[in-house]
Amino acid sequence: MTISKKGRKAAASDAAAAQANGRLYQRVAHRLFQELANGKYAVGDRLPAERELAIEHEVSRPAVREAMIALEVQGLIDVRVGSGAYVRRLPGVDDRPGFNVTAFELTEARLLFEGESAALAATNITEAELDELEALVRQISDENQRRSVTENADRDFHMLIARATRNLAIVNAIEELWRLRSTSPECALLHAKARAANVRPVVEEHSAIVEALRTRDPAKARAAMRAHLAAVIDHLLFATEEQALAKAREAVASTRRRFGNIASI
Repeated sequence: MTISKKGRKAAASDAAAAQANGRLYQRVAHRLFQELANGKYAVGDRLPAERELAIEHEVSRPAVREAMIALEVQGLIDVRVGSGAYVRRLPGVDDRPGFNVTAFELTEARLLFEGESAALAATNITEAELDELEALVRQISDENQRRSVTENADRDFHMLIARATRNLAIVNAIEELWRLRSTSPECALLHAKARAANVRPVVEEHSAIVEALRTRDPAKARAAMRAHLAAVIDHLLFATEEQALAKAREAVASTRRRFGNIASI
């Protein structure tokens, strides 16, 4: 359906009105939404690179990435690894910038909640539960070897620590955070990109959490959990770069093989 310039301007006006509030990435997404609605870009156009947008909007690259994901979820742009972001369609009169919980927001919340969960669990966890955590670490390692990663063992690991707090409110809160991981479109999209970039739960980080819990020291358990989830944020941030690098390495290897075959003729 073709949207009139008047309709696009109306959508842009709504985006600008909503821009005053919200987190930094949302403000960036609103501005990009407005630029699309105002006709700055046409369908098929490539948007400026992530680094350029970060400079232009005076924000960090993670904020730009979250904004891009928000627009991608709405079907407005198509982010192609190693190539850039392209306009897929322009906003219509009924389009409004919509935001769900992002993977970065979720992991930030997990860092706060699960750090304290680990601290409390350190004083209540049983030897049997610690042994069960060790078994789950081995399952995480096994799952990492599979082509299709379910990450069920990863979730079970974190939920077992939550239950070891002996606090049902904490269990329910952390269970809800894990539910959002798969139900929020923004979360699901970035985690899918991470899996495509071969990002997997890090066994050593989970082992460090178990070791800290075995000391029964809340501070050590908190630090180990927070270190793990801070690393998760880094993994998500660089997931697309890693995938792009992998493709670039494969392209170089393919070129070398091609010229190697020519040289042997």
